[in-house]
Amino acid sequence: MTHNFGSAPNARLEVVDALRGYALMGLFLVHMVEYFELYWLDPQPSAVHDWVFALFAGKAYALFALCFGFSFYIIMHRAGERGVDFSGRFVWRLILLAAIGWLHGLVYRGDIIVVLAPLGLLLVPLDRIRDNRVLGVLAALCFLLPYPLFRLVAGLEGADWANQPPHFWTDPTLRNYVQGGLGDLFATNLWDGQVAKWWFYIETGRIMHIFGLFLLGIILGRTGFFAAPERFAKVRWWALGIALAVELIFSFHGGAIVDAAGFGEAQAMPKSALRDLINAWRDLAWTAVSALVVIFLWQSRARRLLGPLVPAGRTTLTLYVGQSLLFVPVFYGFGLGLHAALSQAQALTIGIAAFAAQLVLAAWWLRHYRYGPLEWVWRALTYTTTEIPFRRG
Repeated sequence: MTHNFGSAPNARLEVVDALRGYALMGLFLVHMVEYFELYWLDPQPSAVHDWVFALFAGKAYALFALCFGFSFYIIMHRAGERGVDFSGRFVWRLILLAAIGWLHGLVYRGDIIVVLAPLGLLLVPLDRIRDNRVLGVLAALCFLLPYPLFRLVAGLEGADWANQPPHFWTDPTLRNYVQGGLGDLFATNLWDGQVAKWWFYIETGRIMHIFGLFLLGIILGRTGFFAAPERFAKVRWWALGIALAVELIFSFHGGAIVDAAGFGEAQAMPKSALRDLINAWRDLAWTAVSALVVIFLWQSRARRLLGPLVPAGRTTLTLYVGQSLLFVPVFYGFGLGLHAALSQAQALTIGIAAFAAQLVLAAWWLRHYRYGPLEWVWRALTYTTTEIPFRRG
């Protein structure tokens, strides 16, 4: 049996790589400003925090999810063109990705890979649904955030469970990251840290947003949204206007909407659920704005400004894991423990400089190698062979 180990470099859609690189940048800057989650031990809001979170928090991971769904379409579509059913190998590919995410999660429990991979398994059977309208309806239902919506309704009806504080409000694991050693970090992240993370993704509705964005990514792939952008010029402008209007309404009037709902003093949890819904929909709208702006810039003379993001987008797995391996020891107790010594402005400055270095490194690497180190390992394990070309030339 012969394998096609990938398309030629010019077959890649560089705008998607740029979008993935932008998402990587946003996620990294959020991690730096929140000291890889240790900020939440003693939150002290600042202008730096507000701006970074407004631009990237709750949006960068969403862009990753969108690109993940699109990549799934590309892989399955190209395999189909060769007459190959890639479903089984894609499942194996996701199992490998989940293993990488699990190992990474031992160092940094905020790892998103271990969330994306198992959800991605659901895409394999859904890929057999050829009607994009059906996928669109499923995505819309995901974007409604059924769990927070159900918690809101159940809380108003007096359900005891819905009127209890969400599990992620209490997180006993953070102290372990400050006070414990490396062994304590691994032990905490083996279970308790992961449980806290999954509760956060479930109770805030992010788990549904991720899957909805998976489906949207497939639809965008099938319709040629990225491959033939000229066909969607007017659609993009309309989408940008609508998304921006929704974002502004929820940003400036979200609090008023919650107050207008008229919750009583005993309805703190339903009020919190409505606030979570509004914040999630606002973040989803800004995710759309971010993606559309990147595409617009890519179609203009400003493309050269986004060009450096492309190599980062092609080595995202390596850079994402590398960021944690480098900076978790900087902030956590088993290392330098600088979470209490650095201001958010200083952490952001270091983060910007570090990401600039990553852009330079990624560009240099891809001039000499075809894939990032982890990307190559993942690909080699997917095809169970080491014959995949690594060096260029």
